[in-house]
Amino acid sequence: MAEPKKIKITLVRSVARTLPAQRRTVKALGLGKISSSVVHEATAPILGMVNVVSHLVKVEEL
Repeated sequence: MAEPKKIKITLVRSVARTLPAQRRTVKALGLGKISSSVVHEATAPILGMVNVVSHLVKVEEL
């Protein structure tokens, strides 16, 4: 069985002056401070969360 794709998500902009829902999404992704990174599987829920905060994060495929 194929291994699911992984993505690296990095916070590149501050969550200050963003909507509260976007702040909660960034926290739910596991990001805290600027330049913090996490690796997640590229599932539909994770990709949807990344889409909501796409202006704040950088995404790389691994």
